[in-house]
Amino acid sequence: MLSIDKLHAFYGKSHVLHGVSLEVGAGEIVALLGRNGSGRSTTAKAIMGLVDAQGTLRWKGQDILGKKTYEIAHLGIGYVPESRDIFPKLTVEQNLILGQKRLRHSGRWSMADMYAMFPRLKERQHTEAGVMSGGEQQMLTLCRTLMGDPDLIIIDEPTEGLAPMMVELVGEFLKTLRTKGISVLLIEQKLTIALAISDRCAVMGHGRVVFTGTPKTLLEDETVRREWLAV
Repeated sequence: MLSIDKLHAFYGKSHVLHGVSLEVGAGEIVALLGRNGSGRSTTAKAIMGLVDAQGTLRWKGQDILGKKTYEIAHLGIGYVPESRDIFPKLTVEQNLILGQKRLRHSGRWSMADMYAMFPRLKERQHTEAGVMSGGEQQMLTLCRTLMGDPDLIIIDEPTEGLAPMMVELVGEFLKTLRTKGISVLLIEQKLTIALAISDRCAVMGHGRVVFTGTPKTLLEDETVRREWLAV
């Protein structure tokens, strides 16, 4: 579904990605791993048209490089940034409504589905999002993106700063997406959860993909883990 080949990205004169090649298939969870500064978040931003980029970037066979972010979103790619970016003065329910592409929602997901996955959101549906905990805001951001009915979701560090129980909830959320045939590109620092739920993984270092394979092959490759993942 998503095919990236020889992707370069820039922040002004700073050359950050150096020929990234990566694929995400239908209904597949691909974990994008690496240390901070390796280029993982920049890869997500390049896919979404948020940074200057060159190379080949195709979604369902269509070239999307150079398209505006909202155009890419309307083609079926959702994005959950590390910063979460909720609307703090709007309620939970208002945030979810804003996630819909159309006023009359006819996608795979309903408000009731969101509340069933995360009952805490239902309890706080009339609460302003800005006063909720970090974990609750992460739930809201994930669900708001899902309300847009994407076929692929790019999720940047969804478990950062969350309590273990919340991390487990996020893991179950990602598994639910796979059962619905939704693809996931997961940028994650915690190897345990990433390797437990992903079908394939890619490791980045210095703006390049230095390893691709299954979680099993990565666990067996001590050299890659030591050189590119160990802190």
